[in-house]
Amino acid sequence: MIQNASSREIRLWRKYLAEERAEAAVYRDLAGRRSGEEREILLALAAAEGRHEAHWLDLLGDNAGAPLRGDIRTRVLGWLARRFGSVFVLALAQRAEARSPYDDDQHATAAMAADERIHEEVVRGLAARGRNRLSGTFRAAVFGANDGLVSNLALVMGVSAAGVAPATVLLTGIAGLLAGALSMGAGEYVSVRSQRELLEASRPGAGASSALVDLDVDANELTLVYRARGMSVEDAALRAATVLAALPHEDTATLEADGPQHDVIGTGISAAISSFLFFASGAIIPILPYLFGLSGAPALVVACALVAIALAATGSVVGLLSGASPLKRAARQLAIGFGAAAATYLLGLLFGTAVG
Repeated sequence: MIQNASSREIRLWRKYLAEERAEAAVYRDLAGRRSGEEREILLALAAAEGRHEAHWLDLLGDNAGAPLRGDIRTRVLGWLARRFGSVFVLALAQRAEARSPYDDDQHATAAMAADERIHEEVVRGLAARGRNRLSGTFRAAVFGANDGLVSNLALVMGVSAAGVAPATVLLTGIAGLLAGALSMGAGEYVSVRSQRELLEASRPGAGASSALVDLDVDANELTLVYRARGMSVEDAALRAATVLAALPHEDTATLEADGPQHDVIGTGISAAISSFLFFASGAIIPILPYLFGLSGAPALVVACALVAIALAATGSVVGLLSGASPLKRAARQLAIGFGAAAATYLLGLLFGTAVG
């Protein structure tokens, strides 16, 4: 305990104490939803926060008082950790660790400040595992939904500016939704099928594996196979020797291709359906006001507001998952989306004036 600590210092230390307790609870809650190595890492982080808690308790002494609550961000994070424990929570925890004030506080030890910087990297590593698991699906979802939002809003604004009837605007929006969603689905199907066919063409021929048992061990032309796949001479020789050494003890040996397999790529049908649904979920939003009977300027205003909310939401999620500022990512999405829509609206005005 430090003698003659000011009331301001005591309040600040009690705040730090509350934050450390809340952060330790977050890591324990996250650990409760995981197993194995990730659980051990999260519990180790909770233990480190416990050491920081002990430091502030020691400084406060009798001034510790009744436990305070953490700030609103930490409490929200704890609520999410208890109920979800997803990569989104880890991304939020990563940002929370980056906000540590210990670098500028003379009563926090250098070890504590270093701990917080390292904790950010530990949480970043854990979050990266989750990001890698969902990166493909997440990319398709964000790309598809944003494509639907922006393209159909631009289409609706363009034809509205040309002065056509509300029924025509609605019909155009529905046509844009279906055409875009079908195009996205077809494109994904062709893309995935083509990738699977390329992988299939890279697989070893059916007779290659059966020829292994008759190879000249001294010449070992199997090294050429692995060198052709990009291995160094030394690595190729080691890999070939390992395969040939196993032959007398195994009934079969195969020349499996290295790299991604079909189950990693997924199926064309599932990719097509996902892309169709993601695009359609975004493209329907700009035409909702017209579906409910609005027309003219009110319909455009409502459509723009709904699209703005959706773009901001997807941008914020991208920011959270990437560890960047959600507000900046939301602003970027809004600027790109409404920039494209505004350009189409101006073209629609010009077209409507020319026709008129």
